[in-house]
Amino acid sequence: MDLRLLDEVATDAERDAVDTLLGAPASGWEGGTRQDSDLRYARGGHAARDQRDLLLPALHAVNDRVGWISRGALNHICRRLTVPPAEAYAVASFYAMFALHERPRRVVHLCTDIACAASGSGALRDRLTARLGPPGGHSDGPPDAPGTTWHESPCLGMCERAPAALALEAGSPARYAVAAPATPDALDSLAAAPPTEGSATSVSDAQAPTTARAPADTADTDPSAHGSEHTAAPAATHGCSPDGHAPGATTYASEPLHGGAPEPDPAAAVPDAGSPDHVLLSRIGRVDPLSLDDYRAAGGYAALREALRLGPAGVIREVTDSGLVGRGGAAFPTGRKWSATAQQPDTPHYLVCNADESEPGTFKDRVLMEGDPFSVVEAMTVAGYAIGARTGYLYIRGEYPRALRHLENALAQARERGLLGPDVLGSGFSFDIEIRRGAGAYICGEETAIFGSIEGQRGEPRTKPPFPVEKGLFGKPTTVNNVETLVNVLPVLLMGGPAYAAVGTDGSTGPKLFCVSGGVRRPGLYELPFGATLGDLVEAAGGMPEGRSIRAVLLGGAAGTFVRGDELDIPLTFEGARAAGTSLGSGVVLVLDDTADLGATLARVAAFFRDESCGQCVPCRVGTVRQEESLLRLRSGASPPRSYRCCGRSAGPCGTPPSAAWARPRGTPWSRRSTGSASTPGPTPTAPAPRTPTTHGTPTPRTPQSRATGLRPRRPDDRPRTPAHPRRLIDATIDGATVRVPEGTTVLEACTAEGTEVPTLCHGDTLTPATPAACAWWRWRAPAPWPPPAPASWRRA
Repeated sequence: MDLRLLDEVATDAERDAVDTLLGAPASGWEGGTRQDSDLRYARGGHAARDQRDLLLPALHAVNDRVGWISRGALNHICRRLTVPPAEAYAVASFYAMFALHERPRRVVHLCTDIACAASGSGALRDRLTARLGPPGGHSDGPPDAPGTTWHESPCLGMCERAPAALALEAGSPARYAVAAPATPDALDSLAAAPPTEGSATSVSDAQAPTTARAPADTADTDPSAHGSEHTAAPAATHGCSPDGHAPGATTYASEPLHGGAPEPDPAAAVPDAGSPDHVLLSRIGRVDPLSLDDYRAAGGYAALREALRLGPAGVIREVTDSGLVGRGGAAFPTGRKWSATAQQPDTPHYLVCNADESEPGTFKDRVLMEGDPFSVVEAMTVAGYAIGARTGYLYIRGEYPRALRHLENALAQARERGLLGPDVLGSGFSFDIEIRRGAGAYICGEETAIFGSIEGQRGEPRTKPPFPVEKGLFGKPTTVNNVETLVNVLPVLLMGGPAYAAVGTDGSTGPKLFCVSGGVRRPGLYELPFGATLGDLVEAAGGMPEGRSIRAVLLGGAAGTFVRGDELDIPLTFEGARAAGTSLGSGVVLVLDDTADLGATLARVAAFFRDESCGQCVPCRVGTVRQEESLLRLRSGASPPRSYRCCGRSAGPCGTPPSAAWARPRGTPWSRRSTGSASTPGPTPTAPAPRTPTTHGTPTPRTPQSRATGLRPRRPDDRPRTPAHPRRLIDATIDGATVRVPEGTTVLEACTAEGTEVPTLCHGDTLTPATPAACAWWRWRAPAPWPPPAPASWRRA
């Protein structure tokens, strides 16, 4: 293969960063010094190409060491991995956290997403602009001089402490600091020019702890020998836990960068930490997250021992009986997914833990990884055992440096104690976990885009079928679960599937984590059993401050829907949310008070989807831009385009187009005054909306909004969408099985209710007996006008 490598040469620091990761090159063909033997024959090409999945870690290594990726560094990476430069450039330019031009070593990422914007990040943005110039600008001389640059960032996953800022500083080792809530003084400290490398304030590698100070242990030590009484841990330092445990060798230094302050303890994100009612959060605030001994003394690894006793089939049976479904938003039965992967004859099988929670307003997985990292490692081990995988990949957000450090420490200790490796707990089961760090791409949270990112390709979604359980990572059967889903498996095994299913409701079993942010008194992560109402959750978060009222609640994140302040009786269950015409999504509950600018919030959501589109498909690449344009026109008082209802309705390989469009028809305030700025907090009449096309293309006039706030426009047929107005039931036949679903149910929801896996969010408009809908994989065949003479039917297209 003629790679047509570049002429630029990497610096010593860039070469060292790459070679530290990949090891010394074996020959001149792999980036080493050319020898006479290299001129006679080539060797090592196949082995180098088999390391293509190390492309993303190699890019991270250079970016962490130098602060940006030069053409010379890219050339060296391509030579080491036998990757064409054009492909490597395509991957490097895909991620927002990588820089392909020279910039200062320190970069401040200021969150300007919906939760932080509602908490005043706009004033902080103006402050940084005045000090450092526009985003991407910097002070203190030329780019190669010590200085600071900054960027506006999507959600940093610290919404309970909004507004938030994250500073990353390249070096050996790289450093970070967090300001949340970010005050003007704290932001000024992060924006200050960092010291030059090697100065007295720049700590070297030798000064940072590199090994965990945990007492020796054996794989089969009885956890009960350590006791079970724990008290709430005090605030932790940046590098060590309250008990003095230091992480093992990690990506980031143990001390914060110059000007940064230590982060609060992970338990600070859980307002009711230590509650006896907690199941998933029971150890947070009680157990040292850096100590394996503490984790095992609190019952850790008892679930893995139970799994080894039950066997893979027994584990899957318990998970299936529990009724556990995915907690990332799709709510697909976990037991069915595991069973489908385990039954595949093709090997090897892979497990992927999706910790790339980039949905604005979501931070539940971050709290679990920071406050209880060993539970994530144990849950992945159980899942790998059940599906027959020998390797698991944990794909974590690049904006989660502390969670990364805690997980790296947990993996190191688990390997040392025989809890990972070739013989887990002496059972003969071989399993290990590799961490892959994202670099700022929302789309990589999609279950097939994450495969491309891990494999060293661009993180673009793939068409389904084939489904991941058939051909996933590296073309092999793969199970993808998010952190919360996996951590739920531990109580399933300890309680038993039927006992777990008794918690919650028949259609939504077990506990659920909710990320509450916005105008409530006590924002944070809350654990409630399914069945509580939205009002119960808001009350648990302290309610609204005196003099403030709820104007709207964004439920499910940016891909979710808005509900009105008088709709807090919505049950927080999958079936209750569907009946209300909304969704739980990833568990985001963003409460907006009567001073919130709803128009600005919607415009920010639209800008988020525009920025995060991977650009692979026209409906997303063009539709998200047109959607933002129409929202901006709406805010300015102009009429929106007639075709706005069509934006994003076409589904591609991922769910971004329909997700981006889903919140919009239900959340767009139709009049300029109803956007609810601080100057117009009260209800105002709304004007009739323009005529918009139905799914048939025939314009249907919309009626004026019955609610003064105008938060949720009715659908074209003006069907009520709240629990107070029940919908008619429709009998639909899916692959020969009949399922009764409410009128207006989406194709995906109907198939999920029946238990048939379909491409995620690859569906047409909502179902009605008289409304046909079609997409690439499914086709709705409408019977005669209502009532239908026979049950409705589905068939594969």
